[in-house]
Amino acid sequence: MKLLVSPINLEEAVSSCNGGADIIDVKNPKEGSLGANFPWVIQAVRDSIDSKKPISATIGDFNYKPGTASLAAYGAASSGAEYIKVGLYDIQTEEQAYDMLVNITSSVKSYDENKKVVACGYSDYQRINSISPMKLPKIGASAGVDLVMMDTGLKDGKSTFYFMSEDTLTTFVESAHSFGLNTALAGSIKFDDLEALKRIQPDIIGVRGIVCGGDRNTVIQEELVTKVRNEL
Repeated sequence: MKLLVSPINLEEAVSSCNGGADIIDVKNPKEGSLGANFPWVIQAVRDSIDSKKPISATIGDFNYKPGTASLAAYGAASSGAEYIKVGLYDIQTEEQAYDMLVNITSSVKSYDENKKVVACGYSDYQRINSISPMKLPKIGASAGVDLVMMDTGLKDGKSTFYFMSEDTLTTFVESAHSFGLNTALAGSIKFDDLEALKRIQPDIIGVRGIVCGGDRNTVIQEELVTKVRNEL
């Protein structure tokens, strides 16, 4: 399993890198679960950290705006991100999800076919009135994405394990793998969740709050990144 850590600036990116993160995921928590940061922040991180560490960038928690999302995805790709993550936050139907993802994928792959598109659903989809993440493997495969992910939409301390059982998360991972997709699990992950994640075996585990000492609005601590990396 790879460890993805989500810094908000260059200083946090360096701490994440030095702590042992495998993927550096530039985001902006002020704009939501998958809030987008600025192109120059992505570029600064890309230019400053270990070139062997891939950069990821979130482009936002989107409602049904395939054109806007495609343009944002192109911007993230051209700014240096290898993984481009979109959150299907207010997407109501499978048709909307497909239309979003197929256009985002076309936008990113037209810039660089080696870039990876990440479709993110939410374990708390019922309370945010969004599409079930369990539908994403099939839709994502049809749309040509590379990876499907599950996160929490509302950041109130409740983890993905509060909304989804270990068996359900295992089914999500196995379903994605059956379609040839990689997987990521995130969403207020706690140290107590790590043993279950090792059993579930997603390809990537995404964190922020746990490496900020429990509060995602504070600062990433290098020693906590190392602690998570060692426990995994």
